[in-house]
Amino acid sequence: MSQWTSITTMDAISNYQLRVKSPELCDTNVTQYSGYLDTAEDKHFFFWFFEARNARREGAPLILWLNGGPGCSSFTGLFMELGPCRAGKGGSHTVHNPYAWNDGAHVLFLDQPTNVGFSYGTDVFGSIAAGKDVHALLQLFYKEFPEYAQGPLHVFGESYGGHYVPAVAKAIHDSNKRLLEKQKHGVLSSGEQEKRVLPLSSIGIGNGIVDPLIQYEYYSKMACNSTYPAVLSSEKCAMMDAAYPMCAQLTQECYRWRNTLSCLPATQFCESNITEVYSSSGRSYYDIRLDCGDSEGACYPIMDDIDHYLNKAEIQKELGAEVSAFESCSEKVFMGFWLNGDETKPFHQYIPPLLADGIRVLVYAGDADYICNWYGNKAWALEMEWPGKQAFNTAEDKKWHTGESEQFGEVRESGNFTFIRIFGAGHMVPYDQPVAALDMVNRWLSRRSFAAA
Repeated sequence: MSQWTSITTMDAISNYQLRVKSPELCDTNVTQYSGYLDTAEDKHFFFWFFEARNARREGAPLILWLNGGPGCSSFTGLFMELGPCRAGKGGSHTVHNPYAWNDGAHVLFLDQPTNVGFSYGTDVFGSIAAGKDVHALLQLFYKEFPEYAQGPLHVFGESYGGHYVPAVAKAIHDSNKRLLEKQKHGVLSSGEQEKRVLPLSSIGIGNGIVDPLIQYEYYSKMACNSTYPAVLSSEKCAMMDAAYPMCAQLTQECYRWRNTLSCLPATQFCESNITEVYSSSGRSYYDIRLDCGDSEGACYPIMDDIDHYLNKAEIQKELGAEVSAFESCSEKVFMGFWLNGDETKPFHQYIPPLLADGIRVLVYAGDADYICNWYGNKAWALEMEWPGKQAFNTAEDKKWHTGESEQFGEVRESGNFTFIRIFGAGHMVPYDQPVAALDMVNRWLSRRSFAAA
């Protein structure tokens, strides 16, 4: 007998299917689903969905969450950051997370691209490819569970999510526009009538790599002249600064041609002469306050707990996982993207069309992160060309707090674009500052200003 409670297909998206079951793990007080999106190209994407704890099923927002890497499972986000539970010590159990983002929203965690986490199949080493498959996943998910389509959709991600999130949003937005145009002129095919306009309302990028040309320039500032004590010598930071003009020249060629031949040299030069100079500091790439010794994992032992928990046979059986050896991050996928030059490609270019059509954009960054630091993120947000640029750039940075003495950070809001610097957080904001992260997402989803108490 099949373990799947349902298998969903659509004529409009041929050769795709969604297999679903209902596990009882992590937080058994909420409805949850897990399963696979299967494609004709032998790609099988694993997902895990949790319903909102404190909101009605119909009309509540849905957050799609993507971790980065590239090559890291989104279950890092689930079990370490914003999910309804966290991996317990030793990985033998889970513990309740009172600051989970499914407080007032449904959350869908997706392992992508292929061969990440419990996903498997034909290798894919480019960010743009994710868009088509995620769009298909959401179409099939909403067909199976139309009640969740009644609320707005928000696509969030961190780190390499700075590539994934704009690419996914572009695929959804472009498809929505094509579908609306055909509906307007009454030229939908019988198959297309089955498709729905996805309710994309906003995107959120946390400590992301979005515009490498701008962001590479700010690694030396984060290492030597940030709000935290310097972690490199002034001489090493001067070397990084001296290398930036060549890095910028190579990156501009990548931006011009956007292929492996032009992008890989930029990646190699900029990383060797700028980004990786930081390794001599001995500090975590994800939090300059932490000394990890020889192992990045030593700073985050919960990562090992996640691996141990998800490699338990009974857990995999309950989830319906078809991969027996779970890894939080895949070195093979990382190297595939790296050798493809994908890392240095520009993804900020996909954001202005979203803003122009009323889709809200949130960029947030923990201010202790090195690898996707807040200086670089704020810089590209200010540099990006869009109709509201002047108003955004002249807007005031305001305090974001709870109304009590604690200040979470500072925020710049203008129109439908928001940038937030979060105090005392590294790369994984919901892990370091769970109270602030939950306040942030709840304000964002409810459209409340961050400047208000």
